[in-house]
Amino acid sequence: PGAMSQALAKEIPQEEGEGGSRRSGWGLLLTAGLGGSLVALYAVATPFVTPALRKVCLPFVPATAAQIQNVLKMLENRSGSLVDIGSGDGRIVIAAAKKGFQAVGYELNPWLVWYSRYRAWRDGVHRNTKFYISDLWKVSFSHYRNVVVFGVPQMMPQLEKKLEEELECNARIIACRFPFPCWIPDHTTGEGIDTVWAYDLKHSRGCETKSLEITPETKS
Repeated sequence: PGAMSQALAKEIPQEEGEGGSRRSGWGLLLTAGLGGSLVALYAVATPFVTPALRKVCLPFVPATAAQIQNVLKMLENRSGSLVDIGSGDGRIVIAAAKKGFQAVGYELNPWLVWYSRYRAWRDGVHRNTKFYISDLWKVSFSHYRNVVVFGVPQMMPQLEKKLEEELECNARIIACRFPFPCWIPDHTTGEGIDTVWAYDLKHSRGCETKSLEITPETKS
């Protein structure tokens, strides 16, 4: 009996040790799984939350079908390159590409940019579209003739100044939801949140007047 008791005493701790190891292993797996989930959640949520933490918040609000039609109406008889500032899920860029524009979208949220590229490929206009992950304040829009903006009131004064400095006189700027504070629109269409304002920079900047003043000197 003494020998048997000693043998049982040796086996019991060993079994408890193996059970403890299994519990420890499950604990490590659960911890790793929870940690991975939190990292994935952070990766997904950060691009959406970060813009709200900036000085000027530009949240993603999808363009309505009416807004898209109003934008396209303002692009009638226009040609050349087009850029959508804050392109979101790419629906304005894709719609413009279907009308023959070489269209580009700038968007800070990488998930929306990747989704926009997928939508462009799905709709067969990926050759006429490009989407960039970039902060609009770090990009020059000087080589675009058509500019579409989905902004918020806080950013419009600064953006108005930036575009006036960068764009050529033949550019047209189309603002959705909120107008620019100082420019007087050349065309307006839509109602409520679907209102769209179009500004021809040559009128806002007075390019025509300047060209008339220079013409006599050029001829002489």
